[in-house]
Amino acid sequence: MIEAAPIPSSSFHALVGTAPGLLASAGHHAPSLSVTLTFAAVLVALILCLALEEKIHAKKSFIAGAFAMLSLMMAMVFGIEPGTAEVHVFEETLTIPIYIPAIDWGVIAIILGSSIFVDVTSKSGLFTWIAIRLTKASGGDPVRLLWFYGLMTVVFSAVLNNVTAMIIVGSLTGVSLRKLGREPMLLGFLLIEGLLTNVGGLLTLISSVPNIIVGTAAGISFMAFFVAAAPFVVLGTVVTLLMGARLFRIEPLRTEEERRAAAEQVAGFDENDGIESRGFFYFGAVMLGLFIVVIATTSVLPYVSELGMGYVALTFAVIMLARYKSSVDAYYRALDWDLLGFFAGLFIVINVMEHAQVLTLIGKGLAWVIGLGDTLGTGLVLVASAAFSSVTDNIPLAAMLAKILQQLGKPSDSPLWWSVVFGANLGGNLTPIGSASTLVAVTIMHKQGLKVSFSGFVVKALPYALVQIVLATLYVLLVLA
Repeated sequence: MIEAAPIPSSSFHALVGTAPGLLASAGHHAPSLSVTLTFAAVLVALILCLALEEKIHAKKSFIAGAFAMLSLMMAMVFGIEPGTAEVHVFEETLTIPIYIPAIDWGVIAIILGSSIFVDVTSKSGLFTWIAIRLTKASGGDPVRLLWFYGLMTVVFSAVLNNVTAMIIVGSLTGVSLRKLGREPMLLGFLLIEGLLTNVGGLLTLISSVPNIIVGTAAGISFMAFFVAAAPFVVLGTVVTLLMGARLFRIEPLRTEEERRAAAEQVAGFDENDGIESRGFFYFGAVMLGLFIVVIATTSVLPYVSELGMGYVALTFAVIMLARYKSSVDAYYRALDWDLLGFFAGLFIVINVMEHAQVLTLIGKGLAWVIGLGDTLGTGLVLVASAAFSSVTDNIPLAAMLAKILQQLGKPSDSPLWWSVVFGANLGGNLTPIGSASTLVAVTIMHKQGLKVSFSGFVVKALPYALVQIVLATLYVLLVLA
């Protein structure tokens, strides 16, 4: 469910199915089936409360936080998780509360750092400049602009990570549509971009953590992964954009008069309007370029690879904040703390679910499905992986299924490996908590004054997600099998 790919070596705890080496619950017994089902019911209750967020008049951070506290207390009562964890740092042993390492601080750091970086960089006028240049290139045609931003989203998601891609592209989209006077189309643009982040996450072996886990376990090379996945990414992108234009009634300019009027309108746009300081503008442009390059190459850079993308995002945020060092508190206040609080609470809940063997129970069910045969099993595993990834963490789920496939001795060319990859990634499009990027997309919608609830997102995203999953199933069975 929650992932911000690619993630550095410190997060490869996913490969062993536990949090980073310090969440092992030695001395704590494995829960009974009845206890596991009780915790599964808690997870279902969390999802229902999120779906009824507006009805119960509660913010998502409060809901996730309340369930995090409940889950932790239940874990203590049933004895399935220790209350503290030991961390070994420089030959020192530190004892910390178990919920601290349960949170994926890498994802929190990426969202925090990227949000501040984008917010400060936007003050340079750079994003306005890029958005207006793209708007001019589109000739004011909404459909052409949708394709520009859609393709940018896929490429950014493939080479950066889907959270950063959504933050950057979402910011640009708002500028373009406001300049064109097309604000009613903003909901459609942002939703489509959010869905495309998970399509773009399929493109390469390092585009998402499930890709890394499954590809490594199966022995699939970087180039082999790209060659196998690229045709579907192209297909999925085209279908999603065509569906988006149709379902949200984003129509092209049809008459010569409309095109002429639009051309005159965009010709009057001045991309330099938002630039107050030419020096800061160029500095922002250089920093954005470096940010993209460093994020894309984090996994191979010495020293930086150990610190991870969260460190990169925070470092660039600090560099940009240097210009406003006397008023940085204004940017801190502008952060979406509800989003960050929600992620922290959700990570704790999911961690408890792992210790309660909820994900193991899911894995056992999927193992039985795998035994139904390559054709039927492949299709059902892809659909089931997508369904479970929409409400649970797709990282341990992918790791668990990869282990099962290894134990069964499945060769690297078995379509079952691809069913896990496609299901784990595309499942993020079924719900707003299915992936970090879709949740960021909803957050951007709220900032733009577009009220989209949990259930509202599901209703709007479901047609796209179902078509993507059906196409992925057919692609795996007919092309990759």
